[in-house]
Amino acid sequence: MRAFDVKICGLSTPETLAVALERGASHVGFVHFARSPRHMDVGPMAELVAKVDGRAETVIVTVDPDDALLDRFARDVKPDWLQLHGRETPERVREIKARTGLKVMKALPVAAAGDLAAVAPYAGVADRILLDSKRPKGSDLPGGNGVSFDWTLLTSAGSGLDPQMAYMLSGGIDADNVAEAVRIADPSGIDVSSGVESAPGVKDAGRMHSFFDALDRLGEPARKARVS
Repeated sequence: MRAFDVKICGLSTPETLAVALERGASHVGFVHFARSPRHMDVGPMAELVAKVDGRAETVIVTVDPDDALLDRFARDVKPDWLQLHGRETPERVREIKARTGLKVMKALPVAAAGDLAAVAPYAGVADRILLDSKRPKGSDLPGGNGVSFDWTLLTSAGSGLDPQMAYMLSGGIDADNVAEAVRIADPSGIDVSSGVESAPGVKDAGRMHSFFDALDRLGEPARKARVS
């Protein structure tokens, strides 16, 4: 088992942010996407990011941001990362990195083996890849839907993935299945959002503690390795 990072995404309150930091999250994520139940405006987000104070890497999750919004993120929030969940092309990812000077994580949806072909064009452009489940039928949310994909797709010799590529795994991960996710996929990072919520957009401290307890039972996977 390789060392891996843990990102708690969709945080929106000082109380749950404190739990994530106290339990050793390597990355904490804040969503700016109006249709998401986890959406935060730039001002309140900046206030929460300031509370992190270097104890974890901060991530803004957004969808097809225009240049004006990117400038606001970089100027007012000053995150460590931008996580892109839209239809951003590799060329657009390059532009965003150059414009903001921030690290970029590109989320790519997976449902079948063929979806993994989308990884290669981004692998040398984005600083990290996040493999997430495709949105279920009827959902307009690019993430946080609480469903997982077949993680064995990532272990197949025919997956086309570079075994040394640092990627984060997301989609339907919680305290009950995180050990299985790590065992099967052996990712460089785990990203959890709905799996530590009591309702969409409502982080639950008890579920967060249960999630980190499950990670601790894996045998100290060096969650703060910061391989990114």
